[in-house]
Amino acid sequence: MLRAYGPGCDGSIVELRTEKIPDSATWVDLEEPTEAEEALVERCLRMDVPTEDEMAEIEPSSRLYDRNGALYMTISVLYGVEDGEPKTAPISFVLADNRLVTVRYATPKPVRSFSDHARRDGELVRDAPTALVRMMDAIIDRLADELENVSEDMEQLSAHIFHKRMDQRRIPAARLTALLTRIGRAQTLVTKIRYSAVSTIRMLTFLSGANRFHEAGAIDTRHHLTTLTADITSLSEYASFLSDNLTFLLDASLGLISIEQNAAMKLFSWAAVVLLPPTLIAGIFGMNFHYMPELDWHYGYPAALVVMLASAIGPYLFFKWRGWI
Repeated sequence: MLRAYGPGCDGSIVELRTEKIPDSATWVDLEEPTEAEEALVERCLRMDVPTEDEMAEIEPSSRLYDRNGALYMTISVLYGVEDGEPKTAPISFVLADNRLVTVRYATPKPVRSFSDHARRDGELVRDAPTALVRMMDAIIDRLADELENVSEDMEQLSAHIFHKRMDQRRIPAARLTALLTRIGRAQTLVTKIRYSAVSTIRMLTFLSGANRFHEAGAIDTRHHLTTLTADITSLSEYASFLSDNLTFLLDASLGLISIEQNAAMKLFSWAAVVLLPPTLIAGIFGMNFHYMPELDWHYGYPAALVVMLASAIGPYLFFKWRGWI
């Protein structure tokens, strides 16, 4: 799908039969392009369109480069959070003269939102550099929103794990499984955000060093890039902080599991010790030897019961006195 945005362009689909991209288009968006759409862009704008295989490369030299005055940049953008399956997809940006071409095979929410805003406010795409920095602004804002959601989720997890009431910390197996799952999914999301943030930092650093942004007329754009770089750097550091906290919450959850297991084993251990003496006594008097003088005692049976009861109560009271149970 091929769309054009800019002064006089409302983001409508460019029909291939026209064999022309509007001259006023400052942003050309290729979403899952066909070979014919790629050929039209290359012919009209005289630039190479990165293929899907080229976009999948992770080497910096393959993602950020200058070719014949055109800047080719590919970053990994977060998407799929609403569906519960956070992923990253590569999006390529080609900036040449006053044209910005984006190539993508996914539709992240910030790109979708930016395209909707561009239809209503033409100032966002008045020229290619403005369209680029505004889109990067939307992408970074989306990462900030997701980190804020993760932070809120972590506060709920922490309040549950470290509840001030001891009885509230005892977690059934089903709830414990759900708790660990929430921690794992939050960690996965933070990892995807960090990966996207790192690739975005590399792109902004590359853009800041481009010659066209050091010209006298590009001072506002250069300042905007500096601000975006500072923002995404802070977000990356914050994502690292959240990742460390998630690791701590995971360790704390596993510690609760160990405490529960130790408490269960402790219960079985002292129960076995309490019941061992009565069992021993019952075993002795249950033997079938012919010469056992105790078997002829008139009060032998109640005496055995009393001794068995006393042998059970004695260890229990001792453990209670020592504070072991």
